[in-house]
Amino acid sequence: MNTKLLISPQELTSLLAEKSSRAVIIDTRSPEDYAISHIPQSINIRDFFTYLLDNSYPAGLKKLQEYFAEIMSKLGISGTELLIVYEDTLNKGYGQSCRAAFLLKYLGCTQVSILHGGYRAWLNAGLSTTDEVPLRESSIFRLHPNADIMVTTTEMLQAIDNPAIIKLDVRDRDEWLGLSSSPYNPDFCPRKGRIPNAVWLEWHHLMNSQSEIPTFRSPDEIREICQSVGISSESVVYVYCFKGSRAANTVIALEEAGISARNYFGSWNEWSRDLSLPIDSKVMQ
Repeated sequence: MNTKLLISPQELTSLLAEKSSRAVIIDTRSPEDYAISHIPQSINIRDFFTYLLDNSYPAGLKKLQEYFAEIMSKLGISGTELLIVYEDTLNKGYGQSCRAAFLLKYLGCTQVSILHGGYRAWLNAGLSTTDEVPLRESSIFRLHPNADIMVTTTEMLQAIDNPAIIKLDVRDRDEWLGLSSSPYNPDFCPRKGRIPNAVWLEWHHLMNSQSEIPTFRSPDEIREICQSVGISSESVVYVYCFKGSRAANTVIALEEAGISARNYFGSWNEWSRDLSLPIDSKVMQ
């Protein structure tokens, strides 16, 4: 089944109205925001944003898989449903709904969509909200990990000196310049800098970030912006940020523009903590 990656509030409303629908809506916002109001029938899984990968070697990936398989099973998700994820707005949550979509696909879910524009788009459309929490029976989530969409540290290390693979850094400006190690605080990680030979394209640029309801730019606009850093539809692109969230947002944008990309999910949080890995630590102007 070919599932549409980005869906509008109106399309989600139509899905909810179908009696035969097996759709599950996942709210990635904070539990506090979810408790105030949320889309009817949605369940809150904040862990899709907060979980930090120990490492992208087999043991770390196995731990991630088991962690989320347990959560999904408790919430009655088998992995065969249509899963729709949302956040508040696409430009404020560091790509959290896109991170959720990426993780769901990595875990083996084949039908995953993102509410384009997020909860703000839903509210702006005048659609109903609730504070009721749906009751769900537990089930068994079936893991089918899709390694093809994730870049491991080993693969990123092998790609450093390969000009055929574009290492795309999409972090915020201060992180790229080497002034901060994370979006949380400057010294959250032990090292500041960049993966060697990376190019920079701040994640915000692929969205209409200043709009009332931020959404992704058109495919033509995204392709034009990507060309400015040497990315074309034929490029092999490995994307990284701090913990794979803004990278996931960027991968979605690139996919919408017909550009294939993979997410280095461990990103700077993993890379900077392994002191054996090379970095470009020069503070840029």
